[in-house]
Amino acid sequence: MKVSSKGEYALRALLMLGGHQGNVLGIQEIADKTLVTTNYLEQILLQLKKLGYVTSKRGAKGGYMLLKEPQEINIGEIIRELEGPLSPMACASITKYEPCPLEVGCQLKPLWSLVRDTIAYVLDRTTLEDLLENKISLLKGEDLVVIKNTP
Repeated sequence: MKVSSKGEYALRALLMLGGHQGNVLGIQEIADKTLVTTNYLEQILLQLKKLGYVTSKRGAKGGYMLLKEPQEINIGEIIRELEGPLSPMACASITKYEPCPLEVGCQLKPLWSLVRDTIAYVLDRTTLEDLLENKISLLKGEDLVVIKNTP
């Protein structure tokens, strides 16, 4: 899984809006502070609006604001909606599975499934509020546990 510029910029815009909760921010202000062109940002914000994360206000003092509270905005959902499946390989995808001729007995598929599950675990437990409040900590190698099932 690779997060494209669209996913990155959407999160940046949501962080900007979340940092000004309850206020309308103009698209130019958001663009300037997130270093995203207004045209591209407008497309992204329109998609976030269709998904129900932001709302817009027309007029001279128009712009965008969050429609949901930051604690209600799940980062995993946003990434899936904007980027698609979290799996690094289609053979390990839950939602967009594609068979592989080498799949039977494949020794790589468990690795790709673990990567998918680890990414999902982190993103699905992260909210916009967590990002706004800097509640994200780095995992150290010893924090990651791989469980081997033995028959």
